[in-house]
Amino acid sequence: MLKGMLDPLKQVQKYLAPSTINRNPMPKTLNIDKYSMDNAYTLKKILMQISKPAYIIKTNGQFSYSTREDILLSKPATKTSSLRTIAFLPGIGLENLGDQTFKDRHGLTYPYIAGAMANGISSAAMVKTMAENGMLGFLGAGGLSLDKIEENIIELKQSLGNKPFGFNLIHSLGNPDHEMATVKLYLKHQVRLVSAAAFMRITLPLVYYRVKGIFQDQNNNIIVPNRIIAKVSRIEIARQFFAPPPEKLIIQLQQLGLITQEEATLSQKIPMAQDLTAEADSGGHTDNRPALTLLPTMIALKNEFMETHRYKTPLCVGMAGGIATPESAAAAFSMGAAYILTGSINQSCVEAGICEDVKKLLCQAEQADVAMAPAADMFEIGARVQVLKRGTLFPVRAEKLYQLYKTHSCFEEINEKSRREIEKKFLLTGFENAWQSTKDFFESQNNTKEIQRALADPKYKMALVFRSYLGQSSRWAINGTPQRKMDYQIWCGPSIGAFNQWVKGSFLESHKNRKTAELALNLLFGACLCTRVSFLRAQSMELPLEITSFKPMEKQELLPLISGDGCL
Repeated sequence: MLKGMLDPLKQVQKYLAPSTINRNPMPKTLNIDKYSMDNAYTLKKILMQISKPAYIIKTNGQFSYSTREDILLSKPATKTSSLRTIAFLPGIGLENLGDQTFKDRHGLTYPYIAGAMANGISSAAMVKTMAENGMLGFLGAGGLSLDKIEENIIELKQSLGNKPFGFNLIHSLGNPDHEMATVKLYLKHQVRLVSAAAFMRITLPLVYYRVKGIFQDQNNNIIVPNRIIAKVSRIEIARQFFAPPPEKLIIQLQQLGLITQEEATLSQKIPMAQDLTAEADSGGHTDNRPALTLLPTMIALKNEFMETHRYKTPLCVGMAGGIATPESAAAAFSMGAAYILTGSINQSCVEAGICEDVKKLLCQAEQADVAMAPAADMFEIGARVQVLKRGTLFPVRAEKLYQLYKTHSCFEEINEKSRREIEKKFLLTGFENAWQSTKDFFESQNNTKEIQRALADPKYKMALVFRSYLGQSSRWAINGTPQRKMDYQIWCGPSIGAFNQWVKGSFLESHKNRKTAELALNLLFGACLCTRVSFLRAQSMELPLEITSFKPMEKQELLPLISGDGCL
């Protein structure tokens, strides 16, 4: 892309007198502060016209700016007029960001994903608005009943038709039957794209989803109807997703009669996932990985697997975790991200399926207002999620439950003071009453295996009751249960603090104005602006803050600049 951007500069330079062309421009830094405010204001407006290339010209010691090449060509340099190109500013549209292969694969205009937040926080309304604006959204199916998932599938397929959308498929460590049932539901309704999250290994249901329906066309191309975008933070998991499906699972699927011999054979020529999101320090399940080291590692791994397996279609790596400002979005793309994915910041948007009180808390959060807490779905093994700690006691209470679980073999072993605190403040009922409610839940899910195990093992019984508190805490936040306000579990990463700082004083400061697609377009536009500024700095131009800074703009103002119809 860079080569194409520089071609216009070469075309202009051929019209300039050889003696006046500066082939090694600006050995010293060009400080725009030295020039008039009119010049600075003009340069700011030119920068904002992101899709238009611009030329910064010095004529007889005076600086001028133009987005029009023909103006320069109509005034060639003469013996009495010294004309010198100081810097060239390439046009960078939102559609130029990211990887074109990824965008084509999923029918996107822009390389942006609104990630799946469980329990329907990433709602159907959020998925719709992303699709209608040329981006991708995943419905947060994790934690929803099969009936609710099916209801959302039908709604989105009817309203969006061929527009891009997907559903989440979260690893169900303690309930593989539910994972398989979810996959069968996706196959039944021809849901062609899933976001695979929280997987610690490739599972039988995931392989079943990926390979079911693959075939070879008359040109010997392998057609794979079902696509996976994996979200991972560990290299050993990424390796599994970039590799073909495990043979032992393919054999098992054949033995169960779920796939054909052709599907089994062709499965070894495709990766489990063509697209992988490198998940850095994010909300919810996270390993708190630093983006600056994680993304290059995943890209190197992608290149390794492309060379080893010679896949016919390219693999792509995107970036998630900590993306909340134009600078962070631009940094991700400049490091080679095929796309970016956001989560925490979308949770404060009007389309998010969570209560107003939580959105208000999120709008007040700073970067340090997050903490790690035990995860409900993988409580016993010590897995953790990143949550908001401002305005809630959930992280402290969840940690206490986990520590008590680790050090006691049953609830009755816990000291009396702690037992009373748990029953009075955490469970709001006696332990046995809480167990009965937990037991009723598993019976409603036809999961008698968990009940039998708990009846035989008092420690596991305690774990299930504690897990019920953790599991319900996210629903209390979604539903806005008043008496449970201090127990809200709000999945959130430090990106929310960075985002709040960026939008402070703008129309996006209030949660009532935060719309997912509008927010996304502002981030992408800002990323283009940051990239253009970087080009100028690389040409030794020192620019003041008032020229390089960008505050969010309302959609009706932003769209003309995005489309290129905006003018000086």
